Amino acid sequence: MFLALVGCTTPSRQQAAPTVVPEIHPGILTGYLNAEEHPNSLELLLPPPAEGSAAFARDMEASKASFALRGTKRWDQAIQDADLIFPAAADAFTDAIGFQISEDETPFLYQLLRRTLADAGLSTYTAKKHYQRPRPFMSNGQPIGTPDEEEALRNDGSYPSGHTAIGWAWALILTEVVPEKTDAILQRGYEFGQSRVICNVHWQSDVDAGRIMGAAAVARLHANKDFLSDLERAKQEAIQKR
Repeated sequence: MFLALVGCTTPSRQQAAPTVVPEIHPGILTGYLNAEEHPNSLELLLPPPAEGSAAFARDMEASKASFALRGTKRWDQAIQDADLIFPAAADAFTDAIGFQISEDETPFLYQLLRRTLADAGLSTYTAKKHYQRPRPFMSNGQPIGTPDEEEALRNDGSYPSGHTAIGWAWALILTEVVPEKTDAILQRGYEFGQSRVICNVHWQSDVDAGRIMGAAAVARLHANKDFLSDLERAKQEAIQKR
C-alpha cells in the first residue's frame, strides 16, 4: 500500500522529515525496538571460547596477525570505523553505496542508521554483561587504536562486539536500500567488524558473534512498522541519488 502511494511522487510531496525521537545517550537516538524486542544474545550465542581451546588459539592468532597493520591505511580506517557518532559515522559506507548519507540530503536514511545503531548495539548486551570477557589488549599489553576509550572498554565486556553488530546491521539494511551495490556493501560491513580486531579491542570470535547479533536485530526490525516505513522512504531517497 505504501509503495502504491509514494511510488510516483517526488521527494517534495513526501513526509518532510523523519519523526523526532529522543536520545538515550548523548548523540545516540532511541531505536525502533523496545527492550523486550531486542534479540537475546545470551540465548542466541554459544559462550566465548575458553582459554586453551582451539577456538581461543584462533583468536590469539588473529590478534597477533593484526599487529602488522599498524601504521598502515588499514589501521587508519580501523580507527575511523570506531567512531559511531554522527555525522561522522554516516560516511562509513559512502564509497560502497556511491553517494553520501547526510541529514540534509537523505534524512530518512540518515535517521534509519542512527536508530538502528541502538537496536543492533543493545542486542549484544545480555551476553556482554553475563560473560564480561576481557578484551585482547588486557592480556597482550599492546596499544589500541582508540586510547581515549581504553578505560571505558576495560569495564565493557568484549563478547560479542557491539560495533560489529552495528556495522553488519547497517550493511544488511543498505543492501535493501541500494541492492545493486550488495557485494561492495557487504564487503564494507565485513571490514567494519574486522576493524575491531585491528584496533586490538575485540577478539575474532567477538566479531563473528557480533555479525550474528547484527543479523538477528535486522530480522526483528522487519516486524516493526516504523522501521519498514522509514526503510521505504530511505529507498526513495536512494533512487533520487542514483
